[in-house]
Amino acid sequence: MTAARDTLPPPPVDLVTPDTALFLDADGTLLAFADDPEAVFPPPGMLDTLDTLNQALGGAMALVSGRAIAGLDRIFGRTAWAAAGQHGLERRDGDGRTSTVPVDADELARLREIVHDIASALPGVRVEDKSWSVALHCREHPERADELERIAPAIAARFPGFELQPGSYVYEFKPRGMDKGVAVAAFLDSPPFRGRTPVYLGDDLTDEHAFAVVNERGGASVRVGTRTPSHATFTLPSPAAVHAWLDSVKATLTQGAARAR
Repeated sequence: MTAARDTLPPPPVDLVTPDTALFLDADGTLLAFADDPEAVFPPPGMLDTLDTLNQALGGAMALVSGRAIAGLDRIFGRTAWAAAGQHGLERRDGDGRTSTVPVDADELARLREIVHDIASALPGVRVEDKSWSVALHCREHPERADELERIAPAIAARFPGFELQPGSYVYEFKPRGMDKGVAVAAFLDSPPFRGRTPVYLGDDLTDEHAFAVVNERGGASVRVGTRTPSHATFTLPSPAAVHAWLDSVKATLTQGAARAR
């Protein structure tokens, strides 16, 4: 892992080839953060770039997010893209088939009630209900972060079927045993991702599981931002830099395809 003194290089444009399996986190990577998670939207030109990349990679591109797949579809409007939602709790394969990890509905209902009670008692804390997981956000009031850091583990300890996943000003309670690394591994074991070299872009602590899997599979991991330590092998400073890099990747792939013809 990288140390506190960061020396990661930027990813080269030729990191993505026609034989790549490309995995993209949403918030903080493709999308700039917003105080209201429902208020984000793709910047101009992004959807065209991602559509072109998805086509050039034969459908071997997937969004991998803490958001539910329904939320990703609302933002991106691309129900044909492969996607993993809620850290892999739900997954849509390249052929459009969907699967969901079973969750104890009664335990989730009790957890959801407590999380909403906590948010009601802490002005400025927001609940994000993702159907099979639930999260407490304090991006609008970061001064609440220390308080949530104390409270969240105690809540998680009461629910053995769930585990705590900290993020950037968010504390998410998700079913135990699922993470983005598990989701990426499942994609890589099925078409059209199987046999390809994986590349993963992500910004958060939740993406480290995926970085580790991608590195083990001989691929490359790109951290967005400056968070350390990290398993990442490359870095980009911001979502804007991600957009510029993906535009360059798009140009390189489409030029290569034109020359091949």
